[in-house]
Amino acid sequence: MLEESGDKRGGEAQDTIFSSSDRESSNDGKQPTSSPVVQRKGTWSPKKHVSKLASTFTQVIKIITRTKDIPPSKDGRHIDLNSSSHEDPIDERTGKPFIGNTITSSRYNIYNFLPRQLIFQFSRVSNFYFLCIAVLQLTGFSTTGTYSTLVPLMAFVSIAMAKEGFDDWRRHVLDRVENRNTVEVLRRGPGQEDEWLEVKWSEVKVGDIVKLGRDDAVPADLVLIYSDGPNGMAYIDTAALDGESNLKAKQASPMLRKVCRDEKDLSRCQAHIVVEDPNIDLYNFDGRITIGDETLPLTGNEVIYRGSVLRNTICVFGMVINSGEECKIRMNAMKNPKAKAPSMQKIVNQVVVIIASFVMILTGLNNAAYGVWKSKKENKATYLMGASVGRGELFASSFVMFSTMIPLSLYISLEIVKVGQMYIMGDIEMYDAETDTPMEPRTNTINEELGQISHVFSDKTGTLTENIMRFRKMSVAGMAWLHDLDLKKDDAVEKIQTGQTSVPTAKSRVFGHAKQISDLGPLVASETRDSAFRGRRSQLSPTATQTSTSQYELPSKRESTTEELVAYLQRRSDSPFVKKARFFLLAIALCHTALPETQEDGEIDYQAMSPDELALVRAARDLGFIVVDRPSQSITIVSKDGDKQTRETYEVLDVVEFSSKRKRMSIIIRFPDGKICLFCKGADSTIIPRLKATTGAVQKDAEIRKSMTAKRRSEAQEELRRQSEDRPRNSLNRPSISRTRSQVGRPSFVSRRSTADGRASIEFFGRVLHDSPRPSMVSRRSSNFGNLNIDHSVASDDAATLVATLQHIHDFATEGLRTLMYGHRYLGDEEYQTWKKLFHEASTSLVNRQEMIDQASEILERDLDLTGATAIEDELQKGVPETIDKLRRAGMKVWMLTGDKRETAINIGHSCKLITSYSEVIVLDHEKNNVGEAIAAALQDIHQGDVAHSVVVVDGQTLSDIEANPDLAASFFELVMAANSVICCRASPTQKAFLVKTIRTKVKKSVTLAIGDSANDIAMIQEAHVGIGISGKEGMQAARTSDYSIGQFRFLQRLLLVHGRWNYVRTGKYILGTFWKEMMFFLTQAIYQGYNGFTGTSLYEYWSGSVINVIFCALCIIFLGMFEQDLQASTLLAVPELYRRGQHNGAFNMWKYAWWNFMALTDAVVIYYFVNLSYGMAKFNDVFVDSSDLFAFGQLAFAICVVVINTKLLFLEMHNRTIITFIGWFCGIGGWWLWNLIINQVYDPATSFYGVKHGFVDRFGKSSLWWLTLIVGAAAVLLWEVTVSAIRIAWWPDEVDVFQELERDPVWKRRFEGIARGESGWDGRGEEEEGEDVRGRL
Repeated sequence: MLEESGDKRGGEAQDTIFSSSDRESSNDGKQPTSSPVVQRKGTWSPKKHVSKLASTFTQVIKIITRTKDIPPSKDGRHIDLNSSSHEDPIDERTGKPFIGNTITSSRYNIYNFLPRQLIFQFSRVSNFYFLCIAVLQLTGFSTTGTYSTLVPLMAFVSIAMAKEGFDDWRRHVLDRVENRNTVEVLRRGPGQEDEWLEVKWSEVKVGDIVKLGRDDAVPADLVLIYSDGPNGMAYIDTAALDGESNLKAKQASPMLRKVCRDEKDLSRCQAHIVVEDPNIDLYNFDGRITIGDETLPLTGNEVIYRGSVLRNTICVFGMVINSGEECKIRMNAMKNPKAKAPSMQKIVNQVVVIIASFVMILTGLNNAAYGVWKSKKENKATYLMGASVGRGELFASSFVMFSTMIPLSLYISLEIVKVGQMYIMGDIEMYDAETDTPMEPRTNTINEELGQISHVFSDKTGTLTENIMRFRKMSVAGMAWLHDLDLKKDDAVEKIQTGQTSVPTAKSRVFGHAKQISDLGPLVASETRDSAFRGRRSQLSPTATQTSTSQYELPSKRESTTEELVAYLQRRSDSPFVKKARFFLLAIALCHTALPETQEDGEIDYQAMSPDELALVRAARDLGFIVVDRPSQSITIVSKDGDKQTRETYEVLDVVEFSSKRKRMSIIIRFPDGKICLFCKGADSTIIPRLKATTGAVQKDAEIRKSMTAKRRSEAQEELRRQSEDRPRNSLNRPSISRTRSQVGRPSFVSRRSTADGRASIEFFGRVLHDSPRPSMVSRRSSNFGNLNIDHSVASDDAATLVATLQHIHDFATEGLRTLMYGHRYLGDEEYQTWKKLFHEASTSLVNRQEMIDQASEILERDLDLTGATAIEDELQKGVPETIDKLRRAGMKVWMLTGDKRETAINIGHSCKLITSYSEVIVLDHEKNNVGEAIAAALQDIHQGDVAHSVVVVDGQTLSDIEANPDLAASFFELVMAANSVICCRASPTQKAFLVKTIRTKVKKSVTLAIGDSANDIAMIQEAHVGIGISGKEGMQAARTSDYSIGQFRFLQRLLLVHGRWNYVRTGKYILGTFWKEMMFFLTQAIYQGYNGFTGTSLYEYWSGSVINVIFCALCIIFLGMFEQDLQASTLLAVPELYRRGQHNGAFNMWKYAWWNFMALTDAVVIYYFVNLSYGMAKFNDVFVDSSDLFAFGQLAFAICVVVINTKLLFLEMHNRTIITFIGWFCGIGGWWLWNLIINQVYDPATSFYGVKHGFVDRFGKSSLWWLTLIVGAAAVLLWEVTVSAIRIAWWPDEVDVFQELERDPVWKRRFEGIARGESGWDGRGEEEEGEDVRGRL
């Protein structure tokens, strides 16, 4: 309850310390105050009463557990910064020391495990039902024994609880690993002097001073005291917290920087710090620091949160202000997550209720029938000698006897099945060789949920992307260039690994393209590039080891490369194009804040605040402009022009740093010749208005945007037309059936096609599978340096260059690349000196410093000349676009929830194909004050069918405003439910979990999946029905709290489409088969009651009836639920639409259950009356006197049931029959005969009236009629099953029947395997000539 109270305290603490507008902040995670609702007096409000009941229950639990809510502090927590003090600070809210730094992500502890698990286990309807049966048996009225239900029930529940306990124990182990990490803390040593001691994270306390080194993880929330970085800056990686890839610059408070300049000053640093109470707000922080009589505020710029990592800084000191579960990241984690239960369990519970009701009705009818029989026949039956059955005794015994229609082994056998499924999911195809990470299931409770997913919520950084930026394209002087050096290196690595080529020397890599041109030659370079891209398009092998996972692909037309550009620049130096290109490369090398570092191998690499800057400065190095030195006020660049190297030093006069508000950065450089030049780079929306007005850049950009919008709408209309044509073929549940004799029973979602070029093809669900790849997909135009088509007239014309560059920028953005625009302007000495004074005043101002800096920068950042544009690829993980495409084809809606900024999120949306070329992107922005209108307009367009594909983009601030307005929230969730995809940016962990929970609760029959790799994803992973953790670079926090963990996002397609669907189908067949065999077995018992006066006499010897599900019919149903594969993995990957069977509950629903019940009833009728007529009547007519007893009759019906159950489940229902199938069949039937031999010898005749002793061997086992009836009776029932199945497939087939038939065709089987490996074959648009239907062929 300590953590929960922390959530409630958050808002109050902020109001106490500083009265600011932060309480209206977007991502503060605090509950908004809703407008009052006026209710009529006396009106019944169910929600109000439910809420009141829940509140009362919570209070009772608190009283029982002696738990108290912790009130907020008066004005925050007070902590003294004093290294000489060794007393633990006291939390004024509790009067005790602050909580420790131990974290717990497990669900249970030693005190609550037993009660919570007992409640969870007996919340299952069947377990509670059998508990009632066990109590009835203890009364002594049972005909099936006294403990035959209680003992197995306790055993099954104990095993299930042990499994849950083991899963949670593993979480405890992982928690222990993190808690035992070490950090240096300033403590009093053995010599009674302060020294740095290495302690475990769990031993860190509030008030401790900790020391962090480069790349160290932060163990708790800290106030920064000292950093040895430039100007006292510390660079923090917060990707695990908020998903942002840029480093954050943190700086100690100015007062601390004055008194603490190095490690020796720590002893003199004494301050009083007041900070807000622990809360979930990651983006705002309030506090104050007092040294002497001076007090200054503390903000988020001076605080480092747990979950962050120190980068590019050698040493940092900080004081702990929040520890353990009170750290921001832990406050955002979901506390006490509920145990997850599969959606299918709800249907199972309904079935159990139906059967229990049926048992009650059957028991009542049996009692009524006994009353009739008693009045008419019992008194006349002299052989009874006056014996009778009491009504209460009859009711109890009949109810217990019929209760076995609900199998006691239902859940325990299901647990065994799911354990088997769990180990089968350890698929080598989901093994990531690069990180040595296998797929690891951490629970087996919800295996079948993997086959029913409707919504996928994905993090971005580390999940979809590698958090690696690659310089991919640039536009200069009106011409676009592709930068593919990294791809060529990766291709060379692959060839080295396969022994195709030798290792390039280190020297050949020093100057990138500039050096490689002379080494490789034009033809080799061109062929290498093409082969590299063909390699990108090849199969996604999980065992392939590659250094790059770029998803960028060359279009069918050829593009010029930067390698060719460098070669061209080396050969010519007199054209306008060459001058502009060289100047642009120089601008890239100068306009940044990166610092060069010489590696151990002598190569130069860089440290930068953002991965974008790192990619740019590395690209400049590859293109021959190498930054070799970066003192505080200069940049030294070595440039290469052929064999000539030039070393020049440029003076850095001023830097106006990038900010999210400015969306640009500027640097003022004095060239070696004395000229002063301003370089400015930023988003195109920011730079275009700052270009010279004479260029008309704004108007030209608007024209290009208008043209692209018209093109997008045209593509959208074409997509709408295609969707309208394909809609009838997309139904998986109710395919239209041809009734002509030549086309009997083939659904219309499969048809033969022939293309104009004569290639064979087949259409599935509106997509076309070709017999061979299209030529355009496998051939590319080669090129060499001699055919570069450089238009020098465009390079000489500034207006034409601008138009071409703007077009290139829009093209780059459509490809999902992150664009930057460069501008420059030469300054006079007088103009610069005048501006310098203004900028200095702004930089040193203590009031509104940032606003004054922005105003000063506006003076210079105008009338810019266009320099060029760059495009950076935020490198996706391998196979991300293909995986998302397959998930969407499988009927899942994919959402991206990220803490990164909007522009970055939209770019990734384009690159990973969440946003298509015809998508309608609906941006909801609170700053425009039109959120309500935008939602209403979007809903109207979607409902009218005017939108082919819609993507909603919303940020955390806007989402907070929407949450505060109930009417707006209702419209918003209506919109996101109707949209195809949603991108939520700048979202806090709490908001991610809120969105997942809302969809989980508001969308009927939805099954949600959340996938992430960092600590800020834990809340949504635990909130979703299924949580997937990626064991990534940001740690194991998400993986260890997830239900399943994988190494790469691309493995999700195999996990869901193959194993998820298999598990769903297996579990569905297991449950149906279990209920079917129980119903068939005990309906024969019910029919027999009509022949024994409805007295509750059992047809079967009750020990045999008790062990039927343990010995004779256990393996058949377990093997079906564990090993069934209705379709092959290649087929499921090639046709993702087959996954929709689980979303529509196609394998297990009430109609399926009713059908299997009908078959059980008919099977039971055939078995009983066949045995009764062919054996029972002859026996009672004394034809075979030696075997005439009830035991022989019952064992014959029992034997037929055992044979039919094993044969149907293992041969008729199981599609992939292997040696395991035959083993299960022989064990089941063989076990039955072995059981008969055992009880024939050891059975005690005094325990029952059945003639068991020597009955099988000495009496009915010798009867040829008994064996003949067994064989013919079993054959009759199986023939009936086969006939019904054949009629269904012929007249009412489903998609599984169709594709099982296709898999028998070797041609299509090979095509499915090829598509699954990533080969071409699908035509997603399906625009081919209609050919003959393949219904008749199949």
